[in-house]
Amino acid sequence: MIHRGAITPRIHDDADARFLSGGYLRETGSVVADGVRLIPFSCLAALKEGSISPKPYSLLLLCGPLRVVERVALSHLASSLTRPPLLLYFFTSVECRAIPDSKLTKPSVCSDYEMASTTIKIADSTPPTKSSASTSTGIGGVFPLRARSFDRRSLRSNDHERQGAEDEDSGLRRPGDYKQKQVFRGKYLVWLAYQSVGVIYGDIGTSPLYVFSSTFSTEPSYRDLIGVLSIVIWSLTMMVTVKYALIILHADNEGEGGTFSTYSLLSRYANITKRDPREASLVKMERHLTGDLYRANQKVRSGIEQSTFARGLLKTIGVLAVSMVMADGVLTPAQSVLGAVQGLDVVKPDITSAIVTGTTCGILILLFLIQPFGTTKLASSFAPIVIIWLCFNAGFGIYNLVKFDHSVLKAFNPAYAFDFMVRRKTEGWRMLGGVLLAFTGVEALFADLGAFSRRAIQLSWFCLVFPCLLLAYVGQAAYISRHPGAYTNPFYNAVPPGMIYPSLIIAILAAIVASQAIITATFQLMSQVMKLSYFPQIKVVHTSMTFQGQLYVPLINWLLMIGTVLAAAIARNTTTLGNAYGVCVMFVTFFDTCMVSLTALIVWRFSPYLVFFPWLLIACLDGLYLSSALEKVPEGAWFTLTLASVLAGILILWRFGKEQQWQAEASDRFPTTHLVTSDKNGSLRLTSSFGGDTLTTTQGLGIFFDKAGETTPTVFTQFLSKLVAAPEIMVFFHLRPLETPSIAPEDRYTVSRLAIPNCYRLIVRHGYMDEVISPDLASLICQQISDFLTRSAAPVPIRQVNFTSPTSPGQTTNVEHSSTGSSTSPTDAEKESQRRQEKLTVDLAKLDQAFNKRVLYIIGKEQMKIKPGTRILRKIPLAAFLWIRENTRTKIANLRVPTDRVVEVGFVKEV
Repeated sequence: MIHRGAITPRIHDDADARFLSGGYLRETGSVVADGVRLIPFSCLAALKEGSISPKPYSLLLLCGPLRVVERVALSHLASSLTRPPLLLYFFTSVECRAIPDSKLTKPSVCSDYEMASTTIKIADSTPPTKSSASTSTGIGGVFPLRARSFDRRSLRSNDHERQGAEDEDSGLRRPGDYKQKQVFRGKYLVWLAYQSVGVIYGDIGTSPLYVFSSTFSTEPSYRDLIGVLSIVIWSLTMMVTVKYALIILHADNEGEGGTFSTYSLLSRYANITKRDPREASLVKMERHLTGDLYRANQKVRSGIEQSTFARGLLKTIGVLAVSMVMADGVLTPAQSVLGAVQGLDVVKPDITSAIVTGTTCGILILLFLIQPFGTTKLASSFAPIVIIWLCFNAGFGIYNLVKFDHSVLKAFNPAYAFDFMVRRKTEGWRMLGGVLLAFTGVEALFADLGAFSRRAIQLSWFCLVFPCLLLAYVGQAAYISRHPGAYTNPFYNAVPPGMIYPSLIIAILAAIVASQAIITATFQLMSQVMKLSYFPQIKVVHTSMTFQGQLYVPLINWLLMIGTVLAAAIARNTTTLGNAYGVCVMFVTFFDTCMVSLTALIVWRFSPYLVFFPWLLIACLDGLYLSSALEKVPEGAWFTLTLASVLAGILILWRFGKEQQWQAEASDRFPTTHLVTSDKNGSLRLTSSFGGDTLTTTQGLGIFFDKAGETTPTVFTQFLSKLVAAPEIMVFFHLRPLETPSIAPEDRYTVSRLAIPNCYRLIVRHGYMDEVISPDLASLICQQISDFLTRSAAPVPIRQVNFTSPTSPGQTTNVEHSSTGSSTSPTDAEKESQRRQEKLTVDLAKLDQAFNKRVLYIIGKEQMKIKPGTRILRKIPLAAFLWIRENTRTKIANLRVPTDRVVEVGFVKEV
């Protein structure tokens, strides 16, 4: 609605209703009112991508004529904001008045933004699109900046009439493009729960082999035994059941788990990271309004957003968590397999170290060679082993409880745990380093969330794994209490008579498959860091059509294999590896506690009191175990910490380089009208910014590979500006990968016409199982453009919303009607239809002629060099980034198109 008269504006707060200022807009002529800036659009000056600070804006008020280049630049700005802002656009200049301070924080269902002569009221419903019938003398509509397109089929499509036209919205952003979390029920849920047993719980499930032997160095007293058993029981309860299974598993980012996924989740609800402009449209931003948060939560979020140190700390925590899991991924397979093979000395005490090491390396190589089969096949094969192993532990525990000492059940009383810590003091604190082995592998439980699902993991944990582990530890304690010296090898010593050989076989197999948890977690985490540009894009294979989160990363698999084999060959025994194990696990669990607490405040919007006290309790437990584990640093844990630091350095180095690359490429993001214009006679020429030369038209079809899918491809800019020539028909070809197995043919292709005559953009949405690049790619492109032209020639009813100025103060006019061309006479309609058909015939003939004459696949190759005079501290990381970038790029030879039709256009950018 449009109202006359002065109506007081009501805005939620200065953060949610702040108007765009600084960088993009000159402050000259603007009116400031307590953080809110009303700016006449006549003050709009040079637009420079990336100059705006990362702060939230929900409304942008612009007054005055808005040019094409400026609208597109503002559209790209909106892509980087937390929520798409509303654009209030006026075709006539409007004088703005300051807003009273007392009105800035008054809550309201809607907001009135006051000008001297006109006020626009924004209701909660979807605003109408701008009518194509609007003229420069009327008042425009209110429309979302990201969805600024309208149906171009209503316009006359003669190329001469398109002079000065804008690029069509190519339909790059669709709700279905965002990653959707899969929800499983029924048989699929049970199947996933079954698979999760074979992957996730191999590590934590084999802990009964060594927890008591790692905790006690001498014969324990009965009181100490009960105290340690109580600590083990309540550690499993608090650290795994409560903390992870009931709380942290809910902090998933559209189904993905791990500390880094929690960081990604926070980045969708707070402005804490920069994003690749070419992939910003794939991220669903859901930042809550400030008024919807508790005051303390508001301060936490704004403090993080405004503090460079806080944003950097969160980034470092996320990266360190990934690198520490990967560092453990090098040691865990070596530790578990080596320990399993060393278990053979139970039946063959004279086995040599060389045989143990050689057998271990052979099993490790075999384990990594079978990874390409995929998570579903491996998990389904490994699950029976782990299930039998857990059932053995539960059965042995019940047997030992009944036969030896059921009084150990009193350890379920946490008072015995506190009593142990109070009595043993420092010695008891040191012994926690052995107790924490009872829940090592819990970090993989969260990281593997994407391969399964929260409900599947909870189902398998509560129904099978947790009860079996409790029975296992209680049964071992019952046996140890009656058999001195049994603590040195608690599992095998507590095995009932006649079960030693079956137990040995299943224990070795379970220890071998225990490595799968960390291997799968590493694949998941690498996929996540690549999405946020912390690692080069390498090949990721989706191994299941049904379960979309199950991945295999070939390069990481082979690197892990090399690392684990070397670790096993160098260490040769589990004691050395064990000293290096556990510290990274505790760091990751502590990071998870902090990140999920922030998620509870910013994403879940919990009361700070409801978050603080549970965080304090869990953080104290994390700190207690972490401080105990740090004693292992001089004995071997320094290796995993060093390895994790190196990996984190590589991830941060790549991210730093990508941010510098985005900044260098910012000047290349503009609409085609900024590059090419038309003369009065219809011939194409470059704009004055690029020399103003007339373009020579070459016969044929030019297919420009477009990475971004919006604005002008850089390769197109370089091709035209350097060769001063353009193909007869030009197509910008953009691939849009979606995290789904396949895209239906009717939803796969989106074609739009650009402002340049005979220039189109084709966006191809595809799933990870779809084949897109094929030798007949040119035929597919021509067919899609032909279909688009045919559809565009047909008249389509258009819904218009026209606004007219009211005739008297307080009067509201809102005219809405549908138009199908009925306002014209039948003769005019027939002429329009005939003209469209003639234009269609001409366009199709041009397309067919260009395709038959010549097809060129034009690909850009961007080289980057360091600016002269760059400081040495900046030059070194940039040089390392450029070296990695050059050696990880996709080669042209890998494209499945005729090589004799490929043209590579090289260009250089300075960083």
